[in-house]
Amino acid sequence: MSNEKDPTMPLQFVYSNQDFVADVHWNSGNRHGIASPPAKFDTTIQAGWTDRMNRGLFRYHLGDLQTRILPGPYGYVAQLNIERGIERRKPQEILSIQQDFNGKQFNFNKINPEEIIIEMIKDVEGGIEKGPLHEDCRMVVLVNVSPLEFGHCLLVPDPSRCFPQVMTSFAIQAGIEAVLLSCDPGFRVGFNSLGAFASVNHLHLHGYYLDHELKIESVPVKPLVPGKSFYRLLDFPAGFLFYTESETVEKVAEAICQVTDFLVDGNIAHNLFLTRGCPPCDRTQNKKDQCSRKGVRIAVWPRTSCFGAKEESAFNVALCELAGHLPFKNKKDYEVISEKDVIDIIQRYLLPESEFNTVQQQLTHHLMAL
Repeated sequence: MSNEKDPTMPLQFVYSNQDFVADVHWNSGNRHGIASPPAKFDTTIQAGWTDRMNRGLFRYHLGDLQTRILPGPYGYVAQLNIERGIERRKPQEILSIQQDFNGKQFNFNKINPEEIIIEMIKDVEGGIEKGPLHEDCRMVVLVNVSPLEFGHCLLVPDPSRCFPQVMTSFAIQAGIEAVLLSCDPGFRVGFNSLGAFASVNHLHLHGYYLDHELKIESVPVKPLVPGKSFYRLLDFPAGFLFYTESETVEKVAEAICQVTDFLVDGNIAHNLFLTRGCPPCDRTQNKKDQCSRKGVRIAVWPRTSCFGAKEESAFNVALCELAGHLPFKNKKDYEVISEKDVIDIIQRYLLPESEFNTVQQQLTHHLMAL
């Protein structure tokens, strides 16, 4: 519903669990691989985003991006996006994973209000869902004015509360629910912690559409704490995986937050990537199971911290690069880079194997004890 009395008020997108789309799968030869009609969430986000693009609210016009799939088993999706590298706002100086919010720096209370597409508000039995402080939980969705792909938006939990860039259970739950509201398997959500290429210290997640399958959607996993839907990815890059379908979102969101809290307390930078994916399995699945996207996979990668570090010339290693989507900043690297080159770059930002194994052991004990 919209507030017609005040055109400056954002559209309220009220949803419930009944709006989640269960039957999602990739269809070859059908762009976005989705069934008709599209979900209300997708039409609302895409129409709002396109409207802002047409009105010139972005730093550059994003057309169809030049894209190639790198040869090799990982199927990296490389895209050339030179303007994002040039035109995006300069990232804030980050000195700590636990850095306090600073209202004097750029934050999402300082944006042009016309950049806001919707406010996501969850309607539960008995009324609008309340937050831990008994305030309405609202997720503001605004365009990313330096987009990396079609529909690139930012999901900001109640901007006026000025949360720093540290994951909360509400933020991760709303992020998962956004994926479940979409009937497009190419809609992804992600999070960069401070020290993991977050450019603004004001709590936000990224959401965007990528019309390509990624290996992370079906890669085999090893169970660690199945009761918490906690697994280890069995392939590069080393990380952890959670999985949920619509009935267990809140429980899994709490477990994810227990992991991210542990990482923040240990000053370990991390990236998250949320995508439609196959149920967890310890082997490569058959073609039919591989196409099913009933639930959501949430990958969590602990990694080395980057504070004021020199940026890579080809691409920065953050949420989408770890998941297999590579937005390139220059044409030469885009054209000549190989899968081995990509792996070598990403490897520099991952924890050493012994350190990763220690974190895995600690997290497993931590989740089992809770």
